[in-house]
Amino acid sequence: MLNNAQAQILDTTTVHKRIINRDFNDIYTQNLKAATFGNDYGGPNKTMLTSDLIGNFVLVNSPKLPFFVVAAPEISIRLFSALGSPVKSPSYTPSFAIYFRANNDKYNPKFFSVGYNHHSNGIEGPTENLNGTINVDSGKFTTNFYTFLYHTGTRTDKENLIINNYISAGTELHAALVGLGYAHALQGRYGWVRAKGSWLYSLAKGADDPIDPDKKIFNDWMRVQLDLQYIMDKYSGYSIGNVKKRMNIGLKYYYQLPFMQNVAFTVGGGYRGQDEYNIYFQDSYVYMNIGLAAGLSFGTHKK
Repeated sequence: MLNNAQAQILDTTTVHKRIINRDFNDIYTQNLKAATFGNDYGGPNKTMLTSDLIGNFVLVNSPKLPFFVVAAPEISIRLFSALGSPVKSPSYTPSFAIYFRANNDKYNPKFFSVGYNHHSNGIEGPTENLNGTINVDSGKFTTNFYTFLYHTGTRTDKENLIINNYISAGTELHAALVGLGYAHALQGRYGWVRAKGSWLYSLAKGADDPIDPDKKIFNDWMRVQLDLQYIMDKYSGYSIGNVKKRMNIGLKYYYQLPFMQNVAFTVGGGYRGQDEYNIYFQDSYVYMNIGLAAGLSFGTHKK
């Protein structure tokens, strides 16, 4: 039987663990991908609108558990500047990810994430034309892949500012490596092994709480995000050092609009060595984009 002192220590330890779990769950939410709406410029196929529709459905977010689970049914759309303004083939990329914390310090958080993703365009036509070229008009694109990432970060609190800085690095492995879940005409033309990483720097600005003047509330103000991928396996005869065909890099700046809750103005650009928009993967080009972003997360726990 536990005496009162032992029971109190046990209870204090449990409360401490739950506070850490809760703090890390907030960190995971900050790192979830945002939905965007705007346009890209510079690609070989001119567009009138580009959008990534993402809703993050948080399935597990409990201070009782040291992990966090989220599902995200992402749909990417490009409205092409052509007769009839066709969308053609959207990219459907539903995903499922689990986050695990690796330490107990919310000011220097370290954690892992493991994810499963499906990427397709919802079309059943032949991926390859009779002449051996890729059928971009009505060809099937599909691949399944897994991501394994390590994340580390720092948080700095100032009187009217919270600074968050996160770095992630890891790999993306496609099921085609073991002969599963892909359109077979993509073999040798698409990157199945990718090194990937990101850098996220965000600022939250403090303001007086309108209800309790002795407290401050902090709201997102601005952020900068850099995303990088590099294809590592054999791919269409391109050497491992062929940056033009193997590297994808994008930098985006977000400014939180003060008159709109959870909506930010965005501007950015980068380079696509292998376009991420399904059947158009053979395109390589420099681009810039402008638009709006919103972080949409739907929790399953009580506030």
